[in-house]
Amino acid sequence: MSCNTPWSSERPLTGWNRRALLGAALATGAVLTAPAWANAPGNGSASAAALAQLPGSRLQGEATLRFFGLRVYHARLWTKPEFRADRFIEQPVVLELEYLRDLKGGAIAERSVQEMRRAGGFSEAQAEGWLAEMRRIFPDVKNGDRLTGLYEPGQGARFWYNGQPAGAVADPEFGRLFFGIWLAPTTSEPAMRLALLGQGATR
Repeated sequence: MSCNTPWSSERPLTGWNRRALLGAALATGAVLTAPAWANAPGNGSASAAALAQLPGSRLQGEATLRFFGLRVYHARLWTKPEFRADRFIEQPVVLELEYLRDLKGGAIAERSVQEMRRAGGFSEAQAEGWLAEMRRIFPDVKNGDRLTGLYEPGQGARFWYNGQPAGAVADPEFGRLFFGIWLAPTTSEPAMRLALLGQGATR
């Protein structure tokens, strides 16, 4: 099943300005604020990568981001069977992003810091430190690449690129705020949050 939310703009973008806006949005990592989602319920089977990073996990939910009708990435959330959505910050989870377009790693890192501010305040010193860490960890991605993150409460986050270790940020506050981009009630995309938490059908 798919569900689309239209732009709030009163008139559609066409021609050159539409292409220019799309190019700018993708180049700056605007994958977190696009307005249209297509949700695809999972079948509950676990991937080898998710099982390796979080043994005993299962697919909680998934959603595909679409921007002007073009697919940008597909997100999947893996959790333990006892997972509770209202207490996600207390439980380990794996979030997998399968990119369907080319994006710069630096742009993904910068956009992440912007979105993390929605889940909680932090200092400029923290922002600069986290941005440097993410720029180090996040590579430029191409169609078919996967970035996977493991949230470990009280420890931070670890990341994999196409199944290979990419790095870690050993800061519990970073882990909570980074995964809050998708899972916190303050997310800029509540429809995607519901889909990842397996609650999309209740909308």
